[in-house]
Amino acid sequence: MHWLASWESFVKAVEDGSMAAAARRIGCTRARVSKQIGELERDFGARLFERRAHRLSLTPAGEVFYQHAVRALEAVASTEIAVRNLGDTPHGLLRVSASITFGRMYVAPLLPQLTGRYPELECELILTDQLVDLVDDHIDLALRHTRAPPEDAVARKLVAIRRVLCATPAYLVAHGEPEQPRDLGRHQCFAYPQSGDGQVIWLAGRDGEEISVPIGSRFRFNNLDCVLAAALAGHGVAMLPTYLCGPEIRSGRLRTVLEGHEPLTGFGSHVYACYTPSRVRLPKVKVLLDQLERLLTPVPPWESPAAARGGATG
Repeated sequence: MHWLASWESFVKAVEDGSMAAAARRIGCTRARVSKQIGELERDFGARLFERRAHRLSLTPAGEVFYQHAVRALEAVASTEIAVRNLGDTPHGLLRVSASITFGRMYVAPLLPQLTGRYPELECELILTDQLVDLVDDHIDLALRHTRAPPEDAVARKLVAIRRVLCATPAYLVAHGEPEQPRDLGRHQCFAYPQSGDGQVIWLAGRDGEEISVPIGSRFRFNNLDCVLAAALAGHGVAMLPTYLCGPEIRSGRLRTVLEGHEPLTGFGSHVYACYTPSRVRLPKVKVLLDQLERLLTPVPPWESPAAARGGATG
């Protein structure tokens, strides 16, 4: 790409305001920059700069060329990065997004293992329950609880998510155990809020029929860890994913209710690994996906009787 150096010299001359400044930035002589820009003007058959005593100003042709040259050089730089990232060894910065609770419990413990195994790799975990933009937020891999993965991304189904209704045995003794979905109306109930649903939860019976059940509570949370804490404190019935409450149920601290009815949410019943097509072959993405699959299949740790709370293992 013999043209690349000339285009870079031209862009830097525009940005720095003079050929001498561009030469200092590039690390060459002013004469070389002047020669490169002169060659560009001869090739295009048009003047790119109006030469003035103390500063360069662009001609109309120079304005047009500058806009296109900047985009072309950015594309070249992106291409070089992409090609370098196709090496066999994971390296560089791996940016991962996950929901707050799932990411804390099952993704965060994997990152020290990866950086310990690959000395040239750095990892950054962004924990948020808000939807991130894979491109604008520079995310290499996003783990999403969703019914509909983004159409413009590669989506790989990682694991099924099961949810239950549960409360402490002491709470159920004191307030009675709900036998029908409508019985939830006389209990304080806690669930992760979903836009538009208000104080309603949806349940599916064994026959597949879906019903909505009005619920209420005098205090609410937008965080699953807080919902679990409220249930453990005996404040009411909680709808929780088993990846969070499974250990508490196995230990007897919580007991499931209405087992014939499956809680439903707008987040769907699976976690997907989502990434842009440009990340498909990146080794840093592949090694994390492999690690997640080893952790979550064939049986995720929270469904295993031997699972320890928060125990993401390699």
